[in-house]
Amino acid sequence: MPAAPAATRKSLSLLNVFIICLPLLSLLVETTSVSAQQAEADVLVAQAVLAYDEKRYDEALRLLERALELDPRDPRGLYYLGLVYLALEQPSRAIPPLKTLRTLRPTDIQAQYQLGVAYFTVGDYERAGPLLEEVFRQKPDLENLGYYVGIVRHQRKDYSEALKAFDAVKTSDPDIRQLSLFYKGLSLGVLGLPKQALAELESAQRVQAVSPVTGTAVRIQEALAAGARPGEAKRLRAQVSVGGFYDDNVPVNPNPSNDPVAQNFRRRQATSPGMLGSLLLDYSFYREGAFEATATYSLFQTVNFKSGPENTGPNKFNMQNHLGGLSGFYRGTLGSLAYQLAGQYTFDYLFLDEAGFLSRHTPTFSATVVEPNVVLPFLGAVGNLTNVQYRYQVKEFFREPVANDIRFSSEQRDGLNNMFGLLHLFRFSQDQVLLRLGYQYDREVTKGTSFSYLGHRIQTGGQVTLPWGDVTLRYDYDIHFRNYSNPQTLFVNDAGGLSNRDDIEQMHLLQISKPLTPNLTLTAQGQRLRNDSNIPVYDYTKNVYTLLMTWTY
Repeated sequence: MPAAPAATRKSLSLLNVFIICLPLLSLLVETTSVSAQQAEADVLVAQAVLAYDEKRYDEALRLLERALELDPRDPRGLYYLGLVYLALEQPSRAIPPLKTLRTLRPTDIQAQYQLGVAYFTVGDYERAGPLLEEVFRQKPDLENLGYYVGIVRHQRKDYSEALKAFDAVKTSDPDIRQLSLFYKGLSLGVLGLPKQALAELESAQRVQAVSPVTGTAVRIQEALAAGARPGEAKRLRAQVSVGGFYDDNVPVNPNPSNDPVAQNFRRRQATSPGMLGSLLLDYSFYREGAFEATATYSLFQTVNFKSGPENTGPNKFNMQNHLGGLSGFYRGTLGSLAYQLAGQYTFDYLFLDEAGFLSRHTPTFSATVVEPNVVLPFLGAVGNLTNVQYRYQVKEFFREPVANDIRFSSEQRDGLNNMFGLLHLFRFSQDQVLLRLGYQYDREVTKGTSFSYLGHRIQTGGQVTLPWGDVTLRYDYDIHFRNYSNPQTLFVNDAGGLSNRDDIEQMHLLQISKPLTPNLTLTAQGQRLRNDSNIPVYDYTKNVYTLLMTWTY
């Protein structure tokens, strides 16, 4: 066979070399591309870390998402993605990247710690426990670690080991320090060491366990507002009230119990006389036929006279409330029925000890029907009035020590309340005698799981105008059943465990009013509030006695 020309042999040799090198070239190109992607991902992660350190969490999240699109297994990117979600109060979304990181780096102590914190924050103590315990065994002095481990051990009732964890807490966070002492005291109490428990509880800073705003002052304000005379032709209506009161439980101390925490709160000075004042302005700025629109402003102020040691007495619970609102009414008749449709929006801002404490946005819609009179034996003509109401309320609390700390997010009271109510009024002797019966259903959904509940309220009461001196006697009784949706995370029940909270709140109001002149009324009022709770810290009794002088224009 003739030999191939030299040129042909050379071409074949080059082709063979090219065929042999082609996979290597492809691998080189692919490697270069991957390296470029990794380099870009590293840059994005570095930028995200800077954004995270400067608390620009949304920007950090965008950068990390881009970086992990380029390199889904970047350990640093996965770690900081978990931290960002924790900072954004989205612990459930922090779990997947931290789980992936733990798979990639099973011996990474920080990855294990943060994954444990994420599980802890969502309340999954069964998964959080083993992770945090292993970290605690290796590095017990990590920031805040002792607190987390102590809580997990306390939850499973291993109180002796919980004490060891709380003793090992290293933290610069005053809330963590406070709660560690708090739970250490609880553990000592359960172990039968009451003196040591009290010592630890005294060392902890006072925790505001129960809001001083229990509704007592609000009911006084509502009773004052009830003195306004509806239906008057004047466009401007004004009411000014001043008076004094005596409160036997200003800070809402718990009732006596075997719970050392509740007993510790009872050390606060409770009783105080005081004075209060209120202003109510109501202006009908639009009237046309059956429609009326009004603007409302009210101011309510209480001043407790007593002060306590280290400025911790009842005067720390002085309240001032500002409320503004707009209302619209439409009145008409339908056959033999008179009716009123109403819509109202109010915004109020409450100051406690001259600092913002609570704000509320409250739209309310109601329909009222006046039914025809019926004649009954021995009673004569009986009038009827029925009111249906829906209220939506947005609450925001300020100055709460846990408000901005995700680790205690279960205790945040910011939330929404939906209420539907039905009230029927029986009217006797041309409104000289009134009886009322009502029911309300409300659902509160709060940012913290400990305060969400379903409620049922029964309202009863009556009012009688006595035959001498136009003296009016009024008695109201309300009972509110509240079933809280989730287990408590801080305060134990009567048996010493963390359980769902069940409250029955009863309110008695007795009021006597005597008009002195056409515009001046003297009112004496007594309130008793009894909240029966399976959580001793929330079990309390409160009595308030008030004397008011009211001028109405």
